[in-house]
Amino acid sequence: MSCGRNEPRERERRRRLTDFLRAEALGKGFDLCRITRPDAIPEAPQRLADFLDAGYHGTMDWLAETEARRADPRTLWSEVRAIALFGMNYGPEHDPRTVLAMRDRAAISVYAQNRDYHDLIKGRLKEVATRFAARAGADVKVFVDTAPVMEKPLAQSAGLGWQGKHTNLVSRDYGSWLFLGSLFTTAELDCDEPDSDHCGSCRACLDACPTAAFPAPYKIDARRCISYLTIEHKGPIDRPLRPLIGNRIYGCDDCLAACPWNKFAAAASEMKLKARDDLRAPEIAFLLTLDDAAFRSLFSGSPVKRIGRDRFVRNVLIAAGNSGDVTLVDRCQALAHDPSPTIRGMAVWALSRLMPVEAFRRFARGARDEGDQTVLDEYRQAETELA
Repeated sequence: MSCGRNEPRERERRRRLTDFLRAEALGKGFDLCRITRPDAIPEAPQRLADFLDAGYHGTMDWLAETEARRADPRTLWSEVRAIALFGMNYGPEHDPRTVLAMRDRAAISVYAQNRDYHDLIKGRLKEVATRFAARAGADVKVFVDTAPVMEKPLAQSAGLGWQGKHTNLVSRDYGSWLFLGSLFTTAELDCDEPDSDHCGSCRACLDACPTAAFPAPYKIDARRCISYLTIEHKGPIDRPLRPLIGNRIYGCDDCLAACPWNKFAAAASEMKLKARDDLRAPEIAFLLTLDDAAFRSLFSGSPVKRIGRDRFVRNVLIAAGNSGDVTLVDRCQALAHDPSPTIRGMAVWALSRLMPVEAFRRFARGARDEGDQTVLDEYRQAETELA
């Protein structure tokens, strides 16, 4: 399968460039590098439109704003002739769900337990792109996640894997643990065959979701997804969803970890992303003490830093409220006077679950100077539920 003309000389040039690109990718630590055409995902525009029309994107307005560019790679760059998709294994050493049973600990998604993977992937992609552009005499552009590129459908069309029922890419070799990046080029390359769906009748990922965020196989409602709620969503999280979040304070690995194809995925090597010991299962009590400076210091270079201290502590307070640990009451009471109304409101919720009913009512009566309506609503709703 080729992305360009078929004259013998041109075929040989494509083959050499394709082999060179793959060798460069493997040399920079990528586990997979496969090629597809820019017109290889004709079904993607309608799927994206259906997702947006259903409101499944929640408050991620940029998805709607960039719909046209996401739907067709040629809209993003009209001169593109071939797209290389890169996969890097980030498989964990152990099942990341074990921390969910540790009520005094917090769960951070595997991908965020070290430095920001965007920086790692993009840095290595740029090195590959520079050498490839020099060899091919062609223009290149690299993208990692944050650009309006539909990497998962493109990755399936390139043969890296298939989009599973949890909507993430699944690989027969690496399960659900692949970082993706892409290289667009004006060079013509040999394209790979697309992969096909190997999920069969399995629904392990769907059944693993704590918040029932999958309205149907291959469809996700971000408004119920813990990764969306703890990372993208600003302000208070809907009350019925808070108990379901458990101790997950940044992202959620449940649907990924449940995938049976993970049995073929080895743990990521040291040259990639290994979890920091202090982020594998940090203590909730410690995380509740973080001010802005301490938060920035702890998560320097980490993707967690991008959500800011207020949203992060909001998440930790939900974990505290779900912990049943009454030793956290003093820390939660202190945060009920935090400058951030988002934090104050979630502290109220946590306290309503940790304190005896009468003790909470006395605490609530002392909050007459609260001026934010969303926080006042938290007090009101908590007292209603305790009545």
